[in-house]
Amino acid sequence: MKNRPSLLAGVTLCALGFGGCGQTLRQDMANQPRQNPLSPAQFFADDRSERPMVENTVAHGSIAEDALLIPKDSNAFPLPITVELMQRGQQRYTIFCSPCHGIQGDGMGMVAVRGMKHPPSYHQERLRNEPVGYLYDVVTNGFGAMYGYSAQIPPRDRWAIIAYVRALQLSRNAPASELPAELQEKLKAEGAAK
Repeated sequence: MKNRPSLLAGVTLCALGFGGCGQTLRQDMANQPRQNPLSPAQFFADDRSERPMVENTVAHGSIAEDALLIPKDSNAFPLPITVELMQRGQQRYTIFCSPCHGIQGDGMGMVAVRGMKHPPSYHQERLRNEPVGYLYDVVTNGFGAMYGYSAQIPPRDRWAIIAYVRALQLSRNAPASELPAELQEKLKAEGAAK
């Protein structure tokens, strides 16, 4: 019984402690001030709670209105192919694509050589015959083990890369009849020497 007064004092202190914590133990995050949609807001000079869109933001779904976006089955290149575009494509290809696809586009990049799955060669007939819209879609959204690069590569640079990939494909698969005359003569001379 001699512990009874100390027990009673302990219970009383606990009751007083918890009783005084009614408002102070509540989470501030749960009770933040907020503004109902379309209600007046005295915080802003124009008294509107709905704010205009921040400059350079893109609304969900509006990316489809991009002038450089074409259907997957389209073979129409949306940019003029210039030397500058090809140089930019080579530079971007070297940075983003060559680690897996290789400098020559043959699927023998350093990542593939070191044990990862080999990507297909751009020189396959199937990929040479795919429309540029398909290539743009693969670069944008990814395919198979390849992740999409829409967050890393802007649309204009994606098209520059595709132009460069087409040049890589043509470099190994150009018909001899389409080569300049001096190169055709060189090919004939090399063929006769064998």
